Amino acid sequence: MAKTIMVVDDSLTMTRSLKSNLEMSGFAVLTAGDGVQAMTALKGGAKPDLIITDINMPNMGGLELIKNVKALPGFRFTPILTLTTEGDASMRDAGKKAGAAGWLVKPVKGPDLVGVIKQVLPGA
Repeated sequence: MAKTIMVVDDSLTMTRSLKSNLEMSGFAVLTAGDGVQAMTALKGGAKPDLIITDINMPNMGGLELIKNVKALPGFRFTPILTLTTEGDASMRDAGKKAGAAGWLVKPVKGPDLVGVIKQVLPGA
């Protein structure tokens, strides 16, 4: 059975690109335009095996999303990767502290992203 990845990004172009790339690599993909939409989906029964989130988004950014996801019952051990333009070390530290499993700086080539996913998602 295909692993499910949730992509959370306010850029429709980025979301579509990631979705296409991940689906071609055999993953099922859910999308959300910001942290609020992602939390609504998770609370509504979505159960992704991995979440990839941008950091800078309206309504609820990636760092707040990571903290909120980790606080949800059943999601404490769900790996979360950040995929962002933020490369600052203090932001990376904040992401790690919030519970991010990895920090990727855009742009990332499809094969590189899939390689990281396979490292953090057992059985991917």
